Amino acid sequence: MTSPLLEVRGACKRFPGVVALDTVSLHVNAGEVLALVGENGAGKSTLMKILAGVYQPDDGQMFLDGQPVKFAGVNDAMAAGISLIHQELNLAENLGAAANIFLGREKLAFGGLLKNAEMAEITREFLTRVGLSADLVHVPVGRLAPGQKQLVEIARALSLKARVIIMDEPTSSLTQRETDRLYEVIDGLRASGVAIIYITHRMAEIKRLADRVTVFRDGKNSGELAKAEITHGAMVRLMVGRDLKHAYPRTENRTKTPVPVLEVRNVRYRGGPVEGVSFKIFGGEIVGMAGLVGAGRTELAEALFGLRPITGGEVLIDGHPIAIHHPKDAVKAGLLMAPEDRRLNGLVLEKSVGFNFSLPNMDLLSRNLLVKTREERTTGLDLIQRLRVKTPSLSQVVGLLSGGNQQKVVLGKWLARKHRVLILDEPTRGVDVGARSEIYALMDQLALEGVAVWMISSDLEEVLGMSDRVLVLHEGKLAGELPRAGLSEQVVMNLATGSKEDLAAK
Repeated sequence: MTSPLLEVRGACKRFPGVVALDTVSLHVNAGEVLALVGENGAGKSTLMKILAGVYQPDDGQMFLDGQPVKFAGVNDAMAAGISLIHQELNLAENLGAAANIFLGREKLAFGGLLKNAEMAEITREFLTRVGLSADLVHVPVGRLAPGQKQLVEIARALSLKARVIIMDEPTSSLTQRETDRLYEVIDGLRASGVAIIYITHRMAEIKRLADRVTVFRDGKNSGELAKAEITHGAMVRLMVGRDLKHAYPRTENRTKTPVPVLEVRNVRYRGGPVEGVSFKIFGGEIVGMAGLVGAGRTELAEALFGLRPITGGEVLIDGHPIAIHHPKDAVKAGLLMAPEDRRLNGLVLEKSVGFNFSLPNMDLLSRNLLVKTREERTTGLDLIQRLRVKTPSLSQVVGLLSGGNQQKVVLGKWLARKHRVLILDEPTRGVDVGARSEIYALMDQLALEGVAVWMISSDLEEVLGMSDRVLVLHEGKLAGELPRAGLSEQVVMNLATGSKEDLAAK
């Protein structure tokens, strides 16, 4: 029997107070796509960092082509043909593709001069191999779309003669079109004998790509699924140790408010569309907003939250016009926002869970500049219980929580005050399936309470699963509005791409 290309046996890794990996094992064969799944904190990223030489295991063995190997650092792993593409891409955005691909290993001529022409020619070959235009060789990667940046990372891995490529949430920032292109590249890599370890929380991607699934739970092996066994239910049971009643827990026919809770009339904002955007969201409904990256979804939400100047039009809450010049104006009106990048814009990572809950609510939790500590603690504990935040205490540093629990803290800090409209920008990005289900249930409960929930998402499966209506943006303009009865991926994508195809025929 042929040995796996890469194998890990009994890997252990401990950090102060935490056992991240407890005798886990994994193998991947040449020309195979292995999906590695598990909830946040299950140990996936820790093992991948061991494979890539970032960490060294405390125990266990690693084999390449059946021979034992040890990596003292990242360079050792790369020399052995193992490349890790992080969720947050590691590119110098002011440099072109050639400079990025050869960064740190530049080809030098006599006297230390760069062999720019030779590096550019090699880069063109690899760009073409991953489906990018060779003309992008010198274009600063900061100008490229997210999907193109992802392909530049893959081209760099191939230039290193990678035999094993680890992809961590590679589609988290991609449009559906970019995702489809990435799938084609992965199919080509598989056909050429490259082994892919693919980490994702998106079940549809696993069913599309994976030849096999390995599941981690609480730092241990939870099980393995052959291709014929890959189903949503089977993966969820191995990941969370129980069945989830519904992938998208959603109450049908909620009671809607007679007047829109949020009404946007011909709103224009700096850097936005000339014509303006108009739509309504009623209390008691979840309205999804879809569109390609760059369509202006986040920018529109930021304008309504006071982060971008509104240059025209009108915003109404419960039928009353409001002036929004600053986020405090939006918060005062009950229009609240959970941002797309929770770590950068939604949390103070080095502070505690309790601090983050309290930060935007000090006007409610203080008197005469003194914090009402008993009320602050009671509020924090209530939010932990309501949102099922997995944390040892309110004093836990929020940056040490899993992605799903960090997202719950982002949502929880707004639930302590009046909330009429809740804008959720990519609410489940990087969040495991168990926490996703809990966040969806919270959205549904808020809608039942009469809140207008506006969900911006690049995950079309999520948009279709949770939305009562869907608004589609194309190049900063509202391309269409779809009732739940008329929802399909094809119709949404036709609107998102500006297709002139007869949508009614669909």
